[in-house]
Amino acid sequence: MSLTSWGPLIALFAASFVIVLAARQMGEIFARIKLPLISGFLFIGIIAGPFVLDFVHAENIPRFLLMDELALAFIAFAAGAELELKVIQGYFRSIVALIAGQVVGVLAVGITAFILIKEMVPFMSVLPLREVVAIALLGATIMIARSPSSALAVIKELRARGPFTHKVLGATILMDAVVIVFFAAGVSVAAALIEGTPFDVGLMLFVLFELLLDVGLGLLIGLTIHLMLKFPVKWIAKITILLIGLGVFVLATELHDVHLLGFPVGIASEPLLICMTAGFVVTNFSRFAVDFRHIIEELSPAVFLIFFTLVGIELELDVMGQIWLVVLILFVVRLVGIVVGTLAATTLTGDRSHNNNLLGLAFLTQAGVSIGLAKEIGVEFAAWGAELATLCIGVIVLNQIVGPPILKWAIAQTGEAHRRADTPAPDDRREAVIFGVEGQSLALARQLTSHGWTVQMVTCQPGIMESLTEDAPPIQLLPQLDLPALRTLDMSHADCAVLLLSDAENYTLCELIYEEFGIENVVVRLVERDNFDKFHALGARVVQPGTAMVSLLDQFVRSPLAASLLLGMEPDEVFMEFEMNNQNLHGVAIRDIHFPLDVLVLSISRRGHRLISHGYSRLEVGDHVTVVGSPDSLAEVEVRLRG
Repeated sequence: MSLTSWGPLIALFAASFVIVLAARQMGEIFARIKLPLISGFLFIGIIAGPFVLDFVHAENIPRFLLMDELALAFIAFAAGAELELKVIQGYFRSIVALIAGQVVGVLAVGITAFILIKEMVPFMSVLPLREVVAIALLGATIMIARSPSSALAVIKELRARGPFTHKVLGATILMDAVVIVFFAAGVSVAAALIEGTPFDVGLMLFVLFELLLDVGLGLLIGLTIHLMLKFPVKWIAKITILLIGLGVFVLATELHDVHLLGFPVGIASEPLLICMTAGFVVTNFSRFAVDFRHIIEELSPAVFLIFFTLVGIELELDVMGQIWLVVLILFVVRLVGIVVGTLAATTLTGDRSHNNNLLGLAFLTQAGVSIGLAKEIGVEFAAWGAELATLCIGVIVLNQIVGPPILKWAIAQTGEAHRRADTPAPDDRREAVIFGVEGQSLALARQLTSHGWTVQMVTCQPGIMESLTEDAPPIQLLPQLDLPALRTLDMSHADCAVLLLSDAENYTLCELIYEEFGIENVVVRLVERDNFDKFHALGARVVQPGTAMVSLLDQFVRSPLAASLLLGMEPDEVFMEFEMNNQNLHGVAIRDIHFPLDVLVLSISRRGHRLISHGYSRLEVGDHVTVVGSPDSLAEVEVRLRG
């Protein structure tokens, strides 16, 4: 092949690379305004596609088939990895009932709706009834699908836990497996309908054989991945998993041309079911389950970025412009099917939980697997697959935009959300609450007091009160560490809480402070390293004494002056952090604020992000500004920033 013939392919690759980078940035912008990341990816794909800016021409879209298949296989692996048996075992009966009710409800109203609105959809209006039924079956099947990743993200954000949350999460995760099985059967039935094959017992047995074949292939591939994960080189494992997924699609394509026992329809093997089964096997029956999930988590951002950007590029906007009303109708139809199916399931099983009326609203989200199935239709059915995929993706995008906020509202209504309380309003006083009375905590209290802080110490041990000297700071004795006792401490204006008890007591306090008092700066002294993650998830600053000492010695070796400044060993220069509350300085560049000459602004923390400051950095109200300078100069800086 000559260099000239490679030119268009190189140009397409370069354009796609730039588009994907733009999609990544747009996804971050969408996330900042509380919209799903994938909406940003889809948006850039649509803008760059053949119907808007035409960066990618329509004739080049088939060249993306390889990337589509690779991403679809990965999404199925990820769906299988989410099927952890321990997540669904506790509420298995309720979860199965919910799934059964929703499958029946959504399929019934979905198939009916597709058939009734066929005259409103241009590509359906000219098709014979058997193909319309095939389209209705496939479209309604995709309406069953959920988005475990979106539901999990909302649940993690709210730190939700309780019966309602467990039912929602379990049913959402298991539904992906159910919908892929139904989709595999639906593709086989649809192919038979299109070919004119009679719908009889023979066809149903053939479909059952195809499903069992896919599950068997999935078991073999799961075993292959298990063996491959034994090798220590992880990048080889990542590449191999992707290539295996691609190989599954190649195998499925070859099986389409295989006719058993003279049956007029080829074997409609479903690659997504094969890959999902493999992911399920590795996750639940392999000692390398953690490694497998870690690989999935590492590859997910890149694969989803490329996949959803390509979905936007391939979206047929001319079809979407003709069917936007149909998209809204199907959105409402799906909502009705889910709500009716959920209510029927809870009623028939005798589930009397008082939040059952909200359950139906918790299952609107759709994303990865749903779009993957829609794309699969485009691959399997060339005549009208692309148009049906566009219609389904329109409904999916609407569900993904509307679903997460409604799920968040439903969980909040049940009282199972455990969000951070509002942060105390800033004032002129700096207050700290120290839990635990011992030598280190007493020394810390005295040092903070010398720097102008108001310190309150707390203990639950009456014997400690008797052994204190007269110069000890004020100490509060609590009967126990619970919410009523903490309310007596008046922590509504505290700037910092320091937890120096056991890990179990510290975690109880950390949760109560997070949910009831909203103190942002919580410092925890860790006892067991294994507990680091759960404190970190609550936003606490974790100090492990042994590691902290090693790090401090390391700083003294490599940066002795910085370490001396940090520890306050240089009397003329100290570090301090202030919250900027002066409205007059909002939006003003640091270079335009006349700080004392010996003061240096080191960094700015804004909404949880650390910014490296320079003269043109503009301050905003609520910024946490870290500065170094002499004590007198820093006192002047504090006055200016606090206003």
